[in-house]
Amino acid sequence: MDTRLNRSDYILIAIIYTVSAVFNIIDYYRADSFLIEYLIDIPLSVILSFIIILIFMYWLIPKYFVREKKYVQFVFFGLFILCFFGAIDFVAGYWTGKGDWNKFPAWYDFLLRSLFRLSEDAGFIFGILLAKKFYEGQAQFFNVQKQQKENELKLLRSQIDPHFLFNNLNTLDALIDSNTAKAKEYINRLSLIYRYLIQTKDAEVMELSDEIAFAENYIFLIETRFGKDYNFRITKDISLKDKFVPTGSIQTLLENVVKHNKASNVKTIDVVVVIEKNWLTVINTKSNIKSREESFGTGLKNLKTRYKLLSDQEIQIINTETKFKVSIPIVQLSNES
Repeated sequence: MDTRLNRSDYILIAIIYTVSAVFNIIDYYRADSFLIEYLIDIPLSVILSFIIILIFMYWLIPKYFVREKKYVQFVFFGLFILCFFGAIDFVAGYWTGKGDWNKFPAWYDFLLRSLFRLSEDAGFIFGILLAKKFYEGQAQFFNVQKQQKENELKLLRSQIDPHFLFNNLNTLDALIDSNTAKAKEYINRLSLIYRYLIQTKDAEVMELSDEIAFAENYIFLIETRFGKDYNFRITKDISLKDKFVPTGSIQTLLENVVKHNKASNVKTIDVVVVIEKNWLTVINTKSNIKSREESFGTGLKNLKTRYKLLSDQEIQIINTETKFKVSIPIVQLSNES
């Protein structure tokens, strides 16, 4: 669950604090409170309880509750945070209320009061935010799930794309007459590609080594078809063992390069696939021949959607005048997966 606050969360918090402040002012007025209590107590309570909410939503819950599942540490730090900021609020309220310091509560009574001092304010908002996040997460999950099914259908259709088969058959026809040996290799590579597509049609992720082998066969088809229009290079300085990417993701990135970049007579499209510890990056030079289609196509949009179910990291895209760079996270599967 993503506990980071969005714009609607901040608006909701502001509304709750505004209403709460109004009721506090009325209570202070009825109690004939000092002016300093209006000026310090109410703003300080808002600030401290808001800090507690930020700590819980951005650090405590994501780290100890969601990722690491260390519930004892979560409870310990949660109680400590409530006591610490509650103590600040209690001492400030005791001072502004001109309390008798000789009658200041004993340490155990002080800790107990500090614990509950801001629990009510922060806890009420915290509960509303968690409920809101839960329902937003459920809605997003069902929406992504729906898109995932649509993406699976699109992926299956792309695997038997008649244009893909038509173009390869045309290339093969030309090779049979001009280069029989290369025609045989072309047929072998094409059969390996279709075998891989059939074997992985139901797989969400595949080992990076298998995807690279598939990509190498796919690159061979592109280079055979387009000649020297594209110059591909794969750098893999790390071990590919136990590393995974969405099935067909590298093919999608390579298709994106070919689809949106047409080589000229004097300029070859250079494409580098860089494999790092946590990222796989495809960098290509851009052609001067402008494509009629948007540079951020359906293939990349579908890949972004698939990553929402597989990882909490997102695809990174850098588009400059001369280069287009796409980085996809390498998925680390947990033992439970």
